[in-house]
Amino acid sequence: MGIYLDYQSSKPVDRRVIDAMLPYFDEKFGNPSSLHHVGDVATEILEASRKTIGSFVGGKSDEIVFTSGATESNNLAITGYAMRNKNRGNHIVIAEIEHISIHNIAKYLEKNGFVVSKIPVDQFGLVTLEKLAERVNEKTILVSVGYANNEIGTIQNVAQIGAFCRERNIAFHTDAVAAEGLLLLDVEKDKIDLMTLSSNDLYGPKGLGVLYVRNGIRINPLTIGGGQERGLRSGTENIPAIAGMEKAVEIIQKEMPEETRRFQKFRDRVIKEVLGSIPKCYLNGHPTSRLPNNVHFRFDGIEGESLLLSFKEKNIAVSTGSACSSKTLEPSHTLIALGLLHEEAHGSLEVTFGRFNEDSDVDAFLDTLPAIVKRLRKLSPLYKEEV
Repeated sequence: MGIYLDYQSSKPVDRRVIDAMLPYFDEKFGNPSSLHHVGDVATEILEASRKTIGSFVGGKSDEIVFTSGATESNNLAITGYAMRNKNRGNHIVIAEIEHISIHNIAKYLEKNGFVVSKIPVDQFGLVTLEKLAERVNEKTILVSVGYANNEIGTIQNVAQIGAFCRERNIAFHTDAVAAEGLLLLDVEKDKIDLMTLSSNDLYGPKGLGVLYVRNGIRINPLTIGGGQERGLRSGTENIPAIAGMEKAVEIIQKEMPEETRRFQKFRDRVIKEVLGSIPKCYLNGHPTSRLPNNVHFRFDGIEGESLLLSFKEKNIAVSTGSACSSKTLEPSHTLIALGLLHEEAHGSLEVTFGRFNEDSDVDAFLDTLPAIVKRLRKLSPLYKEEV
């Protein structure tokens, strides 16, 4: 596989998680909706997983709804809440740097009678209460601000935003996918009403997500059927994946403190050495309030795609931004929201560390980057060296 430094886009499934999943494919294959003893076994792991994941985020087991992934959870949270509560108002507020899935949900709602306002961020990607307050009004029913940004790694002051919304009886949703497993989550302390999680971002299987729905919050289901998941998400639950996510959460709860310390060491070393050795290189995102495993640079005179392909030749996997929007040629909407010009946003490089990285991976990246930058700048008509 070479060296993998793109853990934000996808994580391998931990072998311990795979082992926990295996019995639920053949030995314990029941449907939790069945009333016989085989179904009872499936129900046991379903409810045990709900309890484990609820505790992981500071919530209760009956506040956990299983979905097919983070995108579905975002849809269920935002569209489901908007449709259920449109008699109270038709105004929704999101941050300009939200994940592309949330921007597309907003476009859908705008076509269906809702008004969406976007909160601008500062040069580091932070949402301020002042900018949020300027955009809410008497018709605002929901605010959605991501816990941390999946590209630039900036961590929002979620507790302040949650308190602001709770005081005004506005529901608060946060997409916590980029933060889960790296930061302590507490829906009660942060006054979160709806929270999106993903199994794979905890080294669990793909194709499973969670929506935390605080008791008392009412949302419309988007999938109609047999009434599973409290009627909010019909369809037979994916028991092998749910068992895997529970195991992934158990591992994270034990290992996160040591893991995040190791990631932070990698992150700080890379930031220090790259900024100190490569001219006209800049750090995107907040310098201190950022995810412990995230590094995001931009380089004058270089296209991010050229950087990525150059690293690919060296068998090192890196990224230029969100994998969910990487097929477009447009610059990252997140970087544009920071105030960067298009040509600046195009020259970005994202590195994210994970569980299976070692010091030697960081060494290889740091040994490889300067030569790549130098070669690409020599080829670039946009870059002029200072004399």
